[in-house]
Amino acid sequence: MPKLSVIVPFHNVQEYASDTLRSLARNAGKHTEFLLVDDCSTDATGEILDAWQDRLPNARLIRHEQNRGIAQARNTGIAEARGDHLTFLDGDDWYAPGHLDALVAEMERIDCDFLRTDHVQSTGTKRVIRRPMAPRRGVPLNPRDVIAPPDAETMVDYPFVWAGVYRTSLFQDPQLRFAVNLRTAEDRLFIWRLHLAARTVAATDLLGVFYRRGVTTSLTQIGDDRQLDFLPAYDTLLDEVTADREADRFLPKLVRTYCAMIAFHAAHSGRYEDAVARELQRRSTEALHRMPQDVLRDTLAALDAERAHVLRRLHRGERATPRIRPARTGRKAA
Repeated sequence: MPKLSVIVPFHNVQEYASDTLRSLARNAGKHTEFLLVDDCSTDATGEILDAWQDRLPNARLIRHEQNRGIAQARNTGIAEARGDHLTFLDGDDWYAPGHLDALVAEMERIDCDFLRTDHVQSTGTKRVIRRPMAPRRGVPLNPRDVIAPPDAETMVDYPFVWAGVYRTSLFQDPQLRFAVNLRTAEDRLFIWRLHLAARTVAATDLLGVFYRRGVTTSLTQIGDDRQLDFLPAYDTLLDEVTADREADRFLPKLVRTYCAMIAFHAAHSGRYEDAVARELQRRSTEALHRMPQDVLRDTLAALDAERAHVLRRLHRGERATPRIRPARTGRKAA
């Protein structure tokens, strides 16, 4: 039986698929299996996967007859996984040679339910290292203890599911499958649920995942209604955290994060289709009214003036003219 299952969804990534598969080959070993999920690609991605299937050791190619989205593609891989541990990679990203063996070794050394790693963000020729904000590294932590405080960047603000490795047994919980109704933001819902359900987490300095940012295949580049899926994702979280035994502890962080997401999308709504921008405003107003109003009031008082102004206008049902500058990278929460 393999120690590690690597799930890689592919959909219309013909420009990058060969690089991704080449990086998998450089990480192949007898203890690693690769589950390649072709989510009904309509370009040459399928032919590239066919060509690599016999060249990549311990690889299985799984095809969807219809395009079902990245959440279902990951779930398809989870259902087929045989390894003790499981990780993900997107079809346009890549690994450094030897990364997966190092990942398993670090997971076994620390002995935790899930392990988060740093990653390299690649934008054209520019490289930037991103890190999960753990208070300590290389030791098991209680996942609930690294959710708060609301005004700082914490481990739930690091939603990159492919920057880590997970015990496969975690996925026996149906709540820890990816929400197939979400075309975007499925990773944010998953990470929060993971922190609420798992027993131990750790962060490590291991660096070997390369993430392509800003490419045309990225869902971050779209302007249609898929951008709005963060709303049902956070609405679901709002219900679940409100029902949690430690709701008072976590609601300030969740409301702050939800407000930051609304403000971010309001600031960028000029890039969206007109109907999507109008729907964003309507549904954002509804979301703000669904939040615990005392927590929302404290959140708005603590936010910077520009975002608080936009959110207060939305709360009143008024048009929120985008006027927010792009957030600077740092340790403060978004």
